[in-house]
Amino acid sequence: MNLTLHVWRQTGPDTNGTMERYEARDVSPDMSFLEMLDVVNEGLVEAGQMPIAFDHDCREGICGSCGMMINGVAHGPSKGTATCQLHMRTFEDGASVYIEPWRSRAFPVIKDLVVNRGALDRIIAAGGFISAQTGGAQDANNIPVAKQDSDDAMDAAACIGCGACVAACPNGSASLFTAAKISHLGALPQGQPERNRRAQRMVLQMDSEGFGHCTLYGECQEACPKEISIDTIARMNRDFVGSTVAAREEKALGGTG
Repeated sequence: MNLTLHVWRQTGPDTNGTMERYEARDVSPDMSFLEMLDVVNEGLVEAGQMPIAFDHDCREGICGSCGMMINGVAHGPSKGTATCQLHMRTFEDGASVYIEPWRSRAFPVIKDLVVNRGALDRIIAAGGFISAQTGGAQDANNIPVAKQDSDDAMDAAACIGCGACVAACPNGSASLFTAAKISHLGALPQGQPERNRRAQRMVLQMDSEGFGHCTLYGECQEACPKEISIDTIARMNRDFVGSTVAAREEKALGGTG
């Protein structure tokens, strides 16, 4: 296969970027998209040019670091597939492929296709955990969990935090990511004690990071490599409203909030 690549090149966060054209020759259809970029980079290095910077780690669709826009679609044309698992047989021989970084105000470009996704980490740090001392909690296997709750929790926990939902959303919302992290804990008995605080803290942190508001457009679930449903957003909104009402009632009763 021979492809023409149009790649976003940007030397740093404070510089202007531009699309640069490269030729990818003799590409095997069995290569992954990242392997193809590796081959292109080898050629650039041999020619004394700077290689294309892009994020990657596990290359197994688990870590979520490989995200990029491919022909205007987060992670590329294959549904339920991370960039690292996208194979070149998906494209036609002679095709032109446009490759860009995530486009979001909350994801500033570091270099080329690499963006700073630290905002997602800060949302997690705001409440995406369970505070239980080791040895101080009942064994999880002894706590009965309803089948539907277990399924909902596992589906939400599949989120790999890649940020495709943000990049795909016309509003640049991180609601699907935040909702998944809230839902997978909130659906389980172990997550109940901090359920209200978790929703409130994580949603407020999401808003403070500069993400857009969710209008349930639905593009997020289409772009998600783990196909997480926007039903999680409904659960997040329910928990957030509940936590807000509970906080107001506590304040009205003279509590500390």
